[in-house]
Amino acid sequence: MELDREQLNVLKEIAGIDGAPEGAYNIRVDGKSVGSSSTKEIDIKFHGTGNGMDITVAPGTVRQNVHIPVILSASGHVETVYNNFFIGENADITIVAGCGVHNCGSGLSQHDGVHTFHLGKNARVKYVEKHYGSEESTGEIVLNPVTEAYLGEGSFMEMNTIQIRGVNSTRRVTRADIGAGASLVIKEKLMTHDRQQAVTEFEVNLNGKGSSADVASRSVASGSSRQVFLSKMSGNEECAGHSECDAIIMDAACVQAIPEVTANHVEAMLIHEAAIGKIAGEQITKLMTLGLDREEAERQIVKGFLK
Repeated sequence: MELDREQLNVLKEIAGIDGAPEGAYNIRVDGKSVGSSSTKEIDIKFHGTGNGMDITVAPGTVRQNVHIPVILSASGHVETVYNNFFIGENADITIVAGCGVHNCGSGLSQHDGVHTFHLGKNARVKYVEKHYGSEESTGEIVLNPVTEAYLGEGSFMEMNTIQIRGVNSTRRVTRADIGAGASLVIKEKLMTHDRQQAVTEFEVNLNGKGSSADVASRSVASGSSRQVFLSKMSGNEECAGHSECDAIIMDAACVQAIPEVTANHVEAMLIHEAAIGKIAGEQITKLMTLGLDREEAERQIVKGFLK
């Protein structure tokens, strides 16, 4: 596997690796796999069209990682990729995905990734997805991730999604059907600046008895950027659901939160919380008394908020 310096920098940023990792992986650059490996317990098969993979994890597989980062470095490259994950019963794994773009041309670089998860009984998955546009990029960057999750009985899935900078436009869609005794936790961190646009959509259906979901989005909007947060949560059985949007707004930005909770069962307990506001003046003043200027004080507050 050969990557140039900028591609290696992007790989490190989105996946925390600087080359081929141990275990199962596939590294995709500008529409092609540049390195891939399966293991005895984790099998990666490519679709015949080259637009995605089926990743199958054997029952009982534990303490293993799967890395599937995507890098775009060719200006004008637009793609849609479909990846399917089949997680066997009692497996417990971590999946590291994400897309990083280094676009120094004048064209559009766009990656639309559709990931579908099927979790078997008592399976556990930690899914980490980071989106990133390099500071040197001059062309437009668009990333539209779609995640669909089907959680079987007693399973658990934690999603950590991060987009901190460099993406001009994004529409982030997550849909989940949660079975009996299964749990879903989503932690989103998002930052927009300049004229960037970001839309987050969550649709969670609590279908099984004893199912639960905890969905939380933390975001910062600065410049003249715009963010929209839509959350739909339906309780169709005895269940517990919590949805939260917490945003800092700065400059001439706009943040819109649109919550919706629907209880279709008398034992469904659903909560939604939303808070949007500016940085408190006393926070800035306190840091400035410690020697920071106002700009640095704001940076430290934002960094702590998104930590």
